[in-house]
Formats: sequence, structure tokens, C-alpha cells
Amino acid sequence: MLHALITVALVCSPDASAGSPGEPPSIDGPPPLIYPDDSTTSHTIELAGKSLTYDAVAGTMPIFDEATGDVEARLFHVAYFKTNESGVRDPSRPILFLFNGGPGSSSVWLHLGAFGPKRVLMGDAKAHLPGPWGLADNEGCLLDVTDLVFIDPVTTGFSRATEPDGDNEFHGLESDVRSVGEFIRLFVTRHGRWPSPKFIGGESYGTTRAAALSKELQSRHGMFLHGVLLVSSILDFGTVRTNSLSDVPWTLMLPTYACTAWYHGRLDQSAFATVEDVAHASQQWATSDYLLALARGDAISSELAESTARTLESFTGIAADRWLQANLRIGPSRFRKELLRSQHRLVGRLDTRFVGADADAYGDRPSWDPSYAAILGPYTAAMNTYLAEDLAFHSDLPYEILTGRVHPWDYSGFTGRPVETATRLRSAMLQNPDLRVFLASGYYDLATPWAAADWTMDHLGLDAPWRAKIETAYFPAGHMMYIRDADRLALSEKIRIWMQPKGR
Repeated sequence: MLHALITVALVCSPDASAGSPGEPPSIDGPPPLIYPDDSTTSHTIELAGKSLTYDAVAGTMPIFDEATGDVEARLFHVAYFKTNESGVRDPSRPILFLFNGGPGSSSVWLHLGAFGPKRVLMGDAKAHLPGPWGLADNEGCLLDVTDLVFIDPVTTGFSRATEPDGDNEFHGLESDVRSVGEFIRLFVTRHGRWPSPKFIGGESYGTTRAAALSKELQSRHGMFLHGVLLVSSILDFGTVRTNSLSDVPWTLMLPTYACTAWYHGRLDQSAFATVEDVAHASQQWATSDYLLALARGDAISSELAESTARTLESFTGIAADRWLQANLRIGPSRFRKELLRSQHRLVGRLDTRFVGADADAYGDRPSWDPSYAAILGPYTAAMNTYLAEDLAFHSDLPYEILTGRVHPWDYSGFTGRPVETATRLRSAMLQNPDLRVFLASGYYDLATPWAAADWTMDHLGLDAPWRAKIETAYFPAGHMMYIRDADRLALSEKIRIWMQPKGR
């Protein structure tokens, strides 16, 4: 096993440019990246009362330039294959490819949070555990119904381009989809998995990628998927980009505000007994009366503005006069500061159940996200430990959990219009009668609000038979709903059922 990954080869040369004797020669550019061999380890896990054996393969997959045959990048991944009593894998089993989003995120969240054989022991909102954080077997692992492959796109995890500054070529919607699609094609080919029912799943921006991949794999590689899993979905950025000229995003934020206010005791508890009650009522009002009021723009009457503000107060706990001062439009950053301002507290973005303090209690913008801070340490420590100790994969490269090195991300194909991949998913669904979609959303997610995901699904322009192929589920947690144990198990069970073969 190779442990040192970044090496400098000092090659002596008789050329004078190598320097005088006793001096190190000059080196042009950064040292080459040297990857260790793939590591395969065998394990056992108890799932649904039965002992299951599996192989774990941690390694890198080369992505080639077809024109030159050169390796352009290596994508790190961890694959899990169920084995029988003789240690043999079944190449006809379903296989699920998973990734997170960002852009710039590794797959650690779905890997060690939701569906892999191990999970992080970090606790939850109001019950966060102190470090050091350990790992435990994940009873929500999906290995009993499907093999699993967790993919880290270029510059995330241990994935890197082979040429200096080559990572930038992969930092964009289209180039990212092509490279991840090529990884999936090559993995399926090398592991003999073309006979397998194939599924892909993403979280957050990973859903943007997954929707685009559903068409990419189909049209470029002839790979027709059986299902696309969307966790905390964002397929149309126009549904969440708030500005004074677009009314829809404001209305789609409101249901998350209402659920959050209910959770923190800011609403009349007698009016809404459960979060589902407030979610349904706020979504219904937001996409009807609230949307119509905002559509009046500056022509709205004072009477309608005041009645709308009073209803907003009843759904958010934020005073009507504050809504009037904000022209009936309070964005997510301001909401996170405003909701608990009297307590000098802010709520999280990824998960609004989490609360933190801010140095400037007066300002309109939060300086940090307590929900992200709560998960970053546990997942970083757990992943680095797990790779080395359980999977025997050692690297001196930093495992990039969530990096800003991918920015600016290239959206040049969407100049002058919102980024969206929903229409690509629709195209794939119309051409593939076996393709089904599972949408999972958290009520307390302000990064990708659940009502915005619903709106997008409701505007795909699909007839009833295709709409029936979309299944939705909601959870009383945030962006990573699986950090709440009950939701992790419920999500797993719903997906386990969803993946079972179904007729057309």
C-alpha cells in the first residue's frame, strides 16, 4: 500500500540548468499526484435481523480524453457489493450511484449519514453530541436491496484532475455531468453491471446533476435508468432566487418559514397541532392568496397589503409591521436573523431547527450557519478515520468535504435565464417508461425549500401516467433529514420499497 501520495522526483541532469553540484535541480510546476492502489476489504453487517456480507472497494477511476487517450482526471469512489456465502458478487443486482452537491461537495453526507453501512454518531438538534465522534453500523443501509457506489466529483474528496490547474475544466454544470456520466459508464462496464437495474441519486446540487445525468446517460451512453432519487431537490434555481421582479420564490420560501416558526414556538399551537398541519395550510395560502397579493406589485391596495401582512405574521411569528416595512418580502437570510432576534439568536440554513448566537444581533444577515457547523466536524473526522481504519485507503491528500475551490462554477449555458435541469429529467422520463422518481424533502430546509421542489415537480408538464411515476416524502428535519434517526430509518424504508420492481 502506498502511503505517500505527493512526491517530488529530483532527477539529476548534466544540463547546466540543473544547478551546481550539491544544489537541488529546479522543478517546473507542482509535483505529480500519485494515487494508491484500490483497496478491497470484506465486512459483515446486520440488516433487518439478517447477517449480510459485503466487499468495500475504495479507489479511483480514470477519466480519459477520447481524442488523445490521456487520463484527464481520477474520480475517487467507494463501492459496496453484497456477497454470498462463498464471497461471490451478483452482477445482476440493482446498483445505486450516489453523490452530493455543493457544487464542491464530496459524497460524505449520503455515505456516512444516510445509506452507507456506517453512520456518524453526532446526535441531532437539541441533542448534539460532543467530540470525538464515532461510527456505528447503519441499520438504514440499503445494501440488502442494492449495491452502492458513492462518487466524489473532481476536486471533492480525493478526486483530482491529472494536469496542473486541470480541475477547472470540470467545474461547470455541463463538464461535471459529462465526467460523472463517464465515470458511471466506465464503472458499469468494468464491473460487468450492464445487466443490473441502475439507479442514481443526488442531494442538493446533486439533484441538479442527477436530473441532467438521467438524460446524459440515456442519450450519450444508451443507459436507461430505473430510477432517480432526489434528496433535498433543486432542479430550477428560479424557484429560490429571490428578487423584486419575481414573485414566485418569495411564496415558496414561506412554508419553510412557517414550519420553522412552529418548531420554535412562535405560532399559536392551538391553530396547528403538527408540523404537517402548518405545512399544508401555509403552502395552500402561499401559492394562492399570497402569490396573488405579490402579483399586484406596487399597485396593491393598503387594505390588501395590511391583511396579507397579518396573515404572514400568523404563519411566521414576525410582526405584521416588519412585513409591511419589507414590502411583504422577507428573504431567507433576513428571516434567519429576524425570527429569534429578541433572543439574540439565529436559526440555521441547512436545518432551521439548529440555533446559534451571532455577534451582531441587530444586522439583517447571519454571519454563520449553526446547522452546517454542527455537522462539519463530526463528518470530517469520521470520514478520515473510516477511510484509513475500515477501508484501508491511505492518502496524504486532504479529503475535500465541501470545498470552495470549484468556484466560479460555469453556468454559461444559462446566460440570461435561471439554471434548470428539470426539463432534462422530463425528457428522460418521457422517453423511458421505466424511469421513476423519488423526491425526499425536509420541512426545515432553507437551502432547498420543499415547496420549491413541489412547485417544480408540478410544472414539468407531465400527463397523469407520468406524474404517477413521481413519489414524494416529507420529513420533520432539514436538508440532511437523515441526521434525525427516525427520519433516516423512514427514508431508508421508503426508498427500499420504491426500488422494488414495478410494472409500467
